[in-house]
Amino acid sequence: MTAYLALLGFIAFMVGTPGPANLVAMLAGVTQGLRGCTGFIAGLIVGKIGLNLFIGFGFGVVLTADPVLQTAFSYASASYMIWLAVRSWPRSVNPARNQHQNPAVKFRFRDGVIVHPLNPKAWVMVVLAWGHFAPALGDFSLQLPLVMLSFALCQLVFHSLWCALGAYLGKSFAYNQRLAKLMILLTILVVLAALVYAPSA
Repeated sequence: MTAYLALLGFIAFMVGTPGPANLVAMLAGVTQGLRGCTGFIAGLIVGKIGLNLFIGFGFGVVLTADPVLQTAFSYASASYMIWLAVRSWPRSVNPARNQHQNPAVKFRFRDGVIVHPLNPKAWVMVVLAWGHFAPALGDFSLQLPLVMLSFALCQLVFHSLWCALGAYLGKSFAYNQRLAKLMILLTILVVLAALVYAPSA
């Protein structure tokens, strides 16, 4: 039980703290509201489940052993997250034409699925969860569901909270174009910082 609580505390801290995925979730909340983000949040959870399967079955060892693959992955990750943020840049100066009414800029399930597999912070937290906490839980048949379900639960809670915060901020301003632009620029800066200061293997 102590081993599992340690794992859960680690996951809750890592998933709940600011990072590219949470800022994208917050931006999605600003532009389309919490209810409009259910598919995107579901995609984030499914993407992390896939990432856990990859790491759990040993792919993380392959990635950390190849610096070229690591570098390519990091730049692909940054490019995707920046594109995801920039594509929601407000194009209308008319407040009546809110971003959440334009399906071309919606954050959807398919966008969420790709975020965590391309998120360096997600890779670091999953590798640490499997390397430092999972072995104390027992054999692999117990580790796999406990790690995956713990991540899924924490994601459901914290990604929803970040998205709800964005939705609240979006509703708090009659003209939220500037807020959306600020969130986009902040997301891009965090992604670039994660790229520059990514820990080496």
